[in-house]
Amino acid sequence: MLSTFLRRGLFAAPLIALAGCDTVVMNPSGDIAAQQAHLVTVSTLLMLLIIVPVIALTILFAWRYRQSNKAAKYEPDWDHSTRLELVIWGAPLLIIIVLGLLTWISTHTLDPYRPLQRIDAQRPVAASVKPLEVQVVAMDWKWLFIYPEQGIATVNELAAPVDVPVRFKITASTVMNSFYVPALAGQIYAMAGMETQLNAVINKPGVYEGFSANYSGAGFSDMRFKFHGMTQADFDKWVQSTKASAEQLDRASYTVLEKPSIKDKVRHFGSVDHELYDAIVNRCVDRNATCIRDMMAEDAERARGASTEALAAKRTERRLAVAGTEEVCLTPETKKN
Repeated sequence: MLSTFLRRGLFAAPLIALAGCDTVVMNPSGDIAAQQAHLVTVSTLLMLLIIVPVIALTILFAWRYRQSNKAAKYEPDWDHSTRLELVIWGAPLLIIIVLGLLTWISTHTLDPYRPLQRIDAQRPVAASVKPLEVQVVAMDWKWLFIYPEQGIATVNELAAPVDVPVRFKITASTVMNSFYVPALAGQIYAMAGMETQLNAVINKPGVYEGFSANYSGAGFSDMRFKFHGMTQADFDKWVQSTKASAEQLDRASYTVLEKPSIKDKVRHFGSVDHELYDAIVNRCVDRNATCIRDMMAEDAERARGASTEALAAKRTERRLAVAGTEEVCLTPETKKN
């Protein structure tokens, strides 16, 4: 229920989409944003079919049946008109049916988890095209972007080539947040211990605003970043420039980066631990912490009748395997846990 609400309810419903219509409708720069803009426009026009006549009739009735108009008929015993009832109830019912159908279709078409079927209205996505993967971590109060295939990471700066599908995998380090680039697509929530997704594409080169759309504390107002839509050549140059950075993002440096801070400057990391994002999602950047996936696996085994002693032995075995390559503090207490 929650995943459906997050994936669909907040992404495509017309009334929710109105929250970002000032940017999306006026200047959509990605195909998903353009489709959302169209959805908002059509939904608004449909609703105006009721709102405008009601306002006009309210003014007309007030004028026609004013006290000084002696020509208006006074009919205190009148109480029914089949024709009027059909208009009053029939027109809104038809509009609700059309809105419901439009919302149902758009909710599935614009499902953020759904791989893109097209680059824009005229160009489908070729079968050979591989989406660019970007791992997004909402932190207090900054954004971390990891490019696993390129082996780089950035803070408060996001870039992607135009006309290339992008698959965002989104999580949070602590409190619930919301990833939002209005010119690109709708907002998607970021939550600790969970991963949400967004498939989108930018069609126009430029620099666009990105920010958090969910209040998350003292530094929320400054939790902003720039999204750069680039040509493929410029994106390749940007990747190489980022790779040239001497900074490395591993578990130790992430632990420092994770501490709350406000108005962080753009930072580039020339290399990144390929297991870091998975550890962030599973809440086990600290090697001594038990990963969520391991907890779930143990719960499944426990449900099948596995003993507590056997599970504890497996847990210790995993930690000892990690200790063979990295420094991990194994105490009697951590062995129990």
